[in-house]
Amino acid sequence: QGSIGHSDAPLHSRQTYLVQLPDKFDLNPRKMSEYHRPDATKIQALNDMAFQLRIDSVRATTASNSGHPTSCSSAAEIMSVLFFNNMRYKISEPRDPASDRFVMSKGHAAPILYAAWAEAGLFPASDLLNLRKIDSDLEGHPTPRLNFVDVATGSLGQGLSCACGMAYTTKYFDKSSCRVFTLMGDGEVSEGSVWEAAAFASYYKLDNLVAIVDVNRLGQSQAAPLEHDMETFKKRWEAFGFTTYVVDGHNVEELCKVLSESAVVEGKPTAIMAKTFKGKYFLDMEDKVQFHGKPMGANTDKLIAHLQAMMSNKGPTNLSPQPVTDTVPTVCLKNIKLKSPPNFTIGEKVATRTAYGTGLARLDSDRIVGLDGDTKNSTFSDKFMKEHPDRFIECFIAEQNLVGVGIGCATRDRMVAFCSTFAAFFTRAFDQIRMGAISQTNCNFAGSHAGISIGEDGPSQMALEDLAMFRAVAGSTVFYPSDAVSCERAVEICANTKGICFIRTGRSAHPVIYKNDEVFSIGSAKVVRQSANDVITVIGAGITLAEALVAADKLGADGISIRVVDPFTIKPLDVATIVSCAKATGGRILTVEDHYADGGIGDAVSAGVSKESGITVHRLAVSGVPRSGPSGALLDMFGISASAIEKTIRNII
Repeated sequence: QGSIGHSDAPLHSRQTYLVQLPDKFDLNPRKMSEYHRPDATKIQALNDMAFQLRIDSVRATTASNSGHPTSCSSAAEIMSVLFFNNMRYKISEPRDPASDRFVMSKGHAAPILYAAWAEAGLFPASDLLNLRKIDSDLEGHPTPRLNFVDVATGSLGQGLSCACGMAYTTKYFDKSSCRVFTLMGDGEVSEGSVWEAAAFASYYKLDNLVAIVDVNRLGQSQAAPLEHDMETFKKRWEAFGFTTYVVDGHNVEELCKVLSESAVVEGKPTAIMAKTFKGKYFLDMEDKVQFHGKPMGANTDKLIAHLQAMMSNKGPTNLSPQPVTDTVPTVCLKNIKLKSPPNFTIGEKVATRTAYGTGLARLDSDRIVGLDGDTKNSTFSDKFMKEHPDRFIECFIAEQNLVGVGIGCATRDRMVAFCSTFAAFFTRAFDQIRMGAISQTNCNFAGSHAGISIGEDGPSQMALEDLAMFRAVAGSTVFYPSDAVSCERAVEICANTKGICFIRTGRSAHPVIYKNDEVFSIGSAKVVRQSANDVITVIGAGITLAEALVAADKLGADGISIRVVDPFTIKPLDVATIVSCAKATGGRILTVEDHYADGGIGDAVSAGVSKESGITVHRLAVSGVPRSGPSGALLDMFGISASAIEKTIRNII
């Protein structure tokens, strides 16, 4: 061991430092004997490739007049060794499910990721000059618009969770030997989500996962908290159960060695702390914070000439990816059905959260994976766990990681993921969810304990913002089933729907209103009560639909008929049915929701009918922060109970 120096000396004269190995780790002696030190020619070629990746990154960011070339430079040797010595992947099929995965968690270093694929031969290096242009998919941070990107990154601290989902899928579902690598910056490991993921990886013994931390010392505006305190980095990752290495991140031979050795560590994930320097070899810009996110501008030609002078061979390196040697099963994620229709009796009282569990357990596919955050006996995902224990992942109380793992499981169309917890707790993972939309994920989310109707648990457990949150997500589908039959069908539809899906479920039981053979579809509402004499259209969902039907009976006893509509999906909303019902009921609509007024059913309906003349939308919703109390008393207190609906309608008419 020795402290890794900050040196501008020529590569051939730089001091070689021993790799810092962990005290204990399990190695397979047979596999260990297969490691061969790359010869001098390949070592030099990898060094040259690192400089070429720097040059490509400088050219691309100069062409776009934006980007992060210094952040790319600190990772150059890491990327060279990964892509041209250790990773197994196909240029002809970047998303080959048997290939190794790579997640660029420090997404602002996207130019060097693009450069690696260009130098590997996926597309011409000249295309790198289109970085960040509006007609180019080489965006400022990686997105799956590119066929070599599995998940969008750039909102820092999320890559490791997604990588965990990929690693879990390849290890336990695909039974594959492929490996998953993620490259993080030292600044982003301040994010709590990183340590949620680290705990997960260790708990599930993801020995096919390699987390690399580019410890370049500097953040965006100042030094990162630990700067180059490599011993503390090492101790932290060891404390989370990782096999750890500390290396000179600009020494390709050390990187080759630890990456090869990490392949034979068993029972533990690997963390490699690579000591690097931001802007390495960038003349007087090296290790200086003020050059973060700055293209080289007028210094570009001088810098490129300097970098080229450090290369032994400026021509083709003859480096190529390692071949893919594994195979994975062919899977089909289409036309997933319930094994049998729902089996409920009209009038039977069943909570929709219970129906979520029964529906999930009865999906007829061995590629469904259920995930939960230690609420499975409340969300009833434990029904799935009991039926399919090998396809259930307990993520414990770490919702950000729960979402990231689910998104990772769903990549490359290997699994259909359903993540469940209390709907309120998804709010802390909103950034992961919105990044999932950018990642084009097909991950599904089920949030239970919606609204004040959960009762005595109080406001911290009551989801009152979840509809607004999921409606705001690009391309999302938002289900709000009102009975057990529609909830099971919502689960079935989610399994076959592209994009993010959210199912809102309730704690309390209320009557089944649909026959078991009722057909449901996205964007199609159900008119559950109507007559020719209806004076108003009432729109509710879940508990408020049940309350609306009680109000309808009370009003009907006095000769007042109302139309009751179940929207089924809040996004997309069946505007045509709602408008038709409104016009048939004097242009009057009343929305009732167990949700705050902003962003929920009332907002969705108001927006939907906004271009129609002669329609007035009245709204009942939860106003203000609620409190603990019996469910019925809370519905009355906040004006969304059957009696409140009845009173409001009498006032309107």
